[in-house]
Amino acid sequence: MLDLKNLFGNNKEEDKYIKQVLEDEEVIISSDTYRDDRIPPGQHETSRWPVLHAGKVPKIDPSDWKFRVWGMVEEEKEYNLEEFLNLSPVKIFSDIHCVTSWSKLNNLWEGVSTSKLKEEFNISEKAKYVMVHAHGNFTTNLPIEDFFSDDVLFATHHNGKKLSTKHGYPLRLVVPKLYFWKSAKWVNGVEFMEKNKPGFWESNGYHIHGDPWTEERYAWQQLR
Repeated sequence: MLDLKNLFGNNKEEDKYIKQVLEDEEVIISSDTYRDDRIPPGQHETSRWPVLHAGKVPKIDPSDWKFRVWGMVEEEKEYNLEEFLNLSPVKIFSDIHCVTSWSKLNNLWEGVSTSKLKEEFNISEKAKYVMVHAHGNFTTNLPIEDFFSDDVLFATHHNGKKLSTKHGYPLRLVVPKLYFWKSAKWVNGVEFMEKNKPGFWESNGYHIHGDPWTEERYAWQQLR
């Protein structure tokens, strides 16, 4: 059982909302929130949600937004925003950990589970990785088992409020068990791949995987 008494309490309105949802609704609980010590090595806890990204915050017109799925699938498909958000919404409770050393606990996300794509597409058994694509040709790579973890989703809301543009509106990926750069903002597509290849940050000095519990922060660590 999740100990609701230990929720981080700097925003009484958000805390009240989160506790109510956890008590009354069906929510997927990320397993890392059950750890005795929820802060990974080299991290510190914050109540804020810092804004970090490469480049400027884009202006995205939701009416023009498209989400494409391609690669090692039997049939490629493209969704508009309404179609995509109709894919069985879920709520997920998780912690997040940024490679810059901050961790924010007790986040309640709403959106579409990545696992829904397994129902929508016939994915080749040879597909072992995904490349997540986002606005401005941003990309990030993931092993397929991490992408389909039960606590991973395409989020539209955080703690009861629609995501702001600076935090990824209209859609951002959330991968709680990896460093937060893997949780790409402004997502617009997923490519299923047989072989792994680095995305944007992974091509610019960051680790190909990004596990915060083993401090997989930088590319040079892969050479040890």
